[in-house]
Amino acid sequence: MSNAQKSNNPPAGIATRAIHFGYDPQSEHGALTPPLHLTSTYAFETAEQGGEIFAGEREGFVYSRVGNPTTDLLERRIANLEGAEAAVGNASGMGSITSLLWTYLQSGDEIITDLTLYGCTFAFFSHGLSRFGVTVRHVDLTDPAKLEAAMSDKTRFVFFETPANPNMRLVDIAEISRIAHAGGAEVIVDNTYATPVLTRPIELGADFVVHSATKYLGGHGDLLAGFVVGRLEQITEIRTIGMKDMTGAVIAPFNSMLVLRGLKTLELRMERHSENAMQIAQLLEAHPMVSTVHYPGLESFPQHALACSQMARFGGMIGFEVVGGIEAGKRVMNAVQMIQRAVSLGDAETLIQHPASMTHVTYTEEERAAHGISEGLVRISAGLENVDDILQDLEQALATL
Repeated sequence: MSNAQKSNNPPAGIATRAIHFGYDPQSEHGALTPPLHLTSTYAFETAEQGGEIFAGEREGFVYSRVGNPTTDLLERRIANLEGAEAAVGNASGMGSITSLLWTYLQSGDEIITDLTLYGCTFAFFSHGLSRFGVTVRHVDLTDPAKLEAAMSDKTRFVFFETPANPNMRLVDIAEISRIAHAGGAEVIVDNTYATPVLTRPIELGADFVVHSATKYLGGHGDLLAGFVVGRLEQITEIRTIGMKDMTGAVIAPFNSMLVLRGLKTLELRMERHSENAMQIAQLLEAHPMVSTVHYPGLESFPQHALACSQMARFGGMIGFEVVGGIEAGKRVMNAVQMIQRAVSLGDAETLIQHPASMTHVTYTEEERAAHGISEGLVRISAGLENVDDILQDLEQALATL
């Protein structure tokens, strides 16, 4: 442990922990940056030592599908930032969700999800799990009373994103967790949009947090990674059952190193993403050719009060619709010059995309209508550029309408 962590009063700041937690340079020859361990397997001093490690009677590494020193540091750091006991790294955000659920779900179980989900998550739930006898029910979790009415003795998990991809709807984490726990279910929150800098669902009552670390945690658009965060006993089960045996969705040590690097600037980046997004949202809201803006930081946002109560800032994601529907929206997307037409989010670059034909194409048109994803919705991931340059590009693109 670092000298700071040995203190009786370890630093509580999230940026400090993201930079220092769990690593002492003196344990690695004074190397300021934690080393990258590129190895698939590990040698034992004796046969007895190897047997003890395999049996779980002694700490150590046996094979990098189960654990790696670089990834171990990252997992402990992510868990610390989320206020949880443990975390397990995976090859992608979807790898995290599937590793978690395959560990616990069985035929006859039920999972309740919010109406709006990322397209691949929706596909896994609605078109994947249902093939194996798991019932998936989509409920409007913005109204806690609807969850209370929907719960049954078969409900194993309640799953939601907040803010949701792509329409930014929020879910009251504390209230939904209370209702789910009263009904014997556990709560999984996808915290990709907010990150632990803005929202910490475990502290609000959730049982698990999942992340696509490809997005803000990595922050540079150069890796794929995911995490499940929760209680140590359950994370150990997910590691040894869901990840090791069922999905094999193991994070590469090199990607762990890149996420460790990304965490060092996470708080700074989330501040800049949020500041830029607020100004973009305000420009869009005031523009005569924009009909609707979805951003939690706007006072006009229907759930603005909830956003203020469970988010430190309002994040870098914005949804909006222009007058003239999808064709007008495509015209705006085709007219941007600096802003990039691309999916994903949380990168340094500002990105714009059309969910109905891109990230949420896994929904049918009827499903999108039922789940609150309009055909004309455009999504922006506010980047880290100088905000005046972003605004100028959007203004000239909107002027083409």
